[in-house]
Amino acid sequence: QVQLVESGGGLVQAGGSLRLSCAASERTFSNYFMGWFRQAPGKERELVATINRSGGRTSYADSVKGRFIISRDNAENTGYLQMNNLKPEDTAVYYCAGGAGGWVTGNYNYWGQGTQVAVSS
Repeated sequence: QVQLVESGGGLVQAGGSLRLSCAASERTFSNYFMGWFRQAPGKERELVATINRSGGRTSYADSVKGRFIISRDNAENTGYLQMNNLKPEDTAVYYCAGGAGGWVTGNYNYWGQGTQVAVSS
C-alpha cells in the first residue's frame, strides 16, 4: 500500500509562494493519478489540482487556475504543488492523494496526513 507524506506547508503573506511536496513510499506511485486537495475549517474537502500518471496532463479548480502548478517526478516518487500569488482564502490543510484520477474524491484511495498552509493578509 502506498504511503504519502506531505511537506512544505507554513505561514506566508498574501502574494507569497509555497511549494508543497508529496513523497510516496513506493515506485508504484507512478501507476496512479495524483491529486492535491485542501480543507479549510468548517468547509468540505475540495480538489484543487490533478495530474495524470505520466505528468503530461493537468487540471485545476477555477479558484487556483493560473496561480498553482501541479507536477510530479516519478523517478523520485514525488509530487509537487507550486502555489504562487497566495491569498488568505487559500488557507487550509493541504492533502495529496493517489488513485484512479478524475474530479471525484472517491477515486482517490491513498492519502497523506496533510500539511497546513496559512496565508496572512
